[in-house]
Amino acid sequence: MIFSAAQFQKETNVSRETLDKLVEYSELLIKWQKAKNLVSNSTLDDMWLRHFYDSAQIYNHLEKVLATMPQTLLDIGSGAGFPGLVLGAMGVNKVHMVESNGKKCSFMSQVARMIGVDTTIHNERIEKITPFDVDLITSRACAKISQLLEWSEPFLKNPKIELWLLKGQTAEEELTEAQTYWTMKSSSFESKTEKGASIIRLWDIKRK
Repeated sequence: MIFSAAQFQKETNVSRETLDKLVEYSELLIKWQKAKNLVSNSTLDDMWLRHFYDSAQIYNHLEKVLATMPQTLLDIGSGAGFPGLVLGAMGVNKVHMVESNGKKCSFMSQVARMIGVDTTIHNERIEKITPFDVDLITSRACAKISQLLEWSEPFLKNPKIELWLLKGQTAEEELTEAQTYWTMKSSSFESKTEKGASIIRLWDIKRK
């Protein structure tokens, strides 16, 4: 059975207002997908599980793990806005989305305007962006952990910054590889949307 918007609300406990925003987001995704191919076509029928709930599960962990919700989020390789725009709709104050694909940036801009998320969209590669203050860095299905740490390094001046990464079945191998060059604390949470996948939390990050 396909995971529905109603099931999403039950699992995340979002307000009706937030759900309405995300439904608008989903409708625009369907509309744009026909011409722009924003996500894999094979995931569109089950997008409430594969994209929306997959993104939203980070927020639920943030509420449990951190004393206060991060105010400024940097999302690397945002694609069609997952997880950054979903987290913004759920309550993260300010979201910076980094995406080099112009059509995906145009889509995210329209979604952000429509649902009222405070976002800055950087149509550029992360390596070329002048660093700014952020509290949290996220990424989903973008690159290996070691590469994400390389890209994040200019933003790590804030010692309290954390990375929350949605990773597939190779997460532990990637983490071991990254620890060759970096020292960090880490924990992982089992994904609720994909067997063998996980959410990786990294903090106290320093280059060796």
